[in-house]
Amino acid sequence: MRALDIGSTGMLAQQMNVDTISNNIANMTTTGYKLQRLEFKDLMYQHLSRPGSASSASGTTVPSGLSLGLGVRPASTYRLNTQGTLQITDNDLDLAINGRGFFQVELPNGDTAYTRAGSFQLNQDGEIVNSDGYRVLPGITAPTDTIYLEVNTEGEVLAKLPQQTAMQNLGQIELANFVNPAGLEATGDTMFLETEASGQPIVGTPGSDNIGNIRQGMLEQSNVDSVKEITMLITAQRAYEMNSNVISTSDEMMDTVNQLR
Repeated sequence: MRALDIGSTGMLAQQMNVDTISNNIANMTTTGYKLQRLEFKDLMYQHLSRPGSASSASGTTVPSGLSLGLGVRPASTYRLNTQGTLQITDNDLDLAINGRGFFQVELPNGDTAYTRAGSFQLNQDGEIVNSDGYRVLPGITAPTDTIYLEVNTEGEVLAKLPQQTAMQNLGQIELANFVNPAGLEATGDTMFLETEASGQPIVGTPGSDNIGNIRQGMLEQSNVDSVKEITMLITAQRAYEMNSNVISTSDEMMDTVNQLR
């Protein structure tokens, strides 16, 4: 019976759906996290009678045919890059992007990673780094006697120094944008890598070329809606149970046939 195999594909697909939703719920409070959705596709069909095939020698054709689907499969997980809520922290180096774009971070191997998590700090050399100590690009270093830092909406980093009235400009934070940000490869730690699907990064000044601006003293929260995720989790659980019932029913039908005498 095909129903056994079809039901098993449904159970496996919904199991992965629950895994995806669980990961969203687990990252409800992760700074800069973007929720994921699992997309499904039906499997190939077994055509017992194809639509349009000849049904007689006089030229009549079959209007709809007879086809049997063979189940479902997970096709892809896509990321929803909607804006998360901006939470006020009043920390000088907590930066949030209001709009499109990613901060650029230099990895230990020299590659550039991209992130929406703007919880930055200063290292022992005064460089602006993320929580793992990776340098934020382009590299900006604050003098050791800096009283406080200001970052305006265009990404200019200004330092207040002792016995100086004017703020000293330390550099410009640039953001990277992508034609298809959903095509970025997630590597963990809320960081992504460029892929052929995402296209090459379009680097620019915040507030220009369709790139968002920067808000100092704020962090972008996860865009996960807990109510929606719980609702989808219940839906996935019910779908899993129904596919399990398909297998149980198929097994009962086979048992009935085996008992025929």
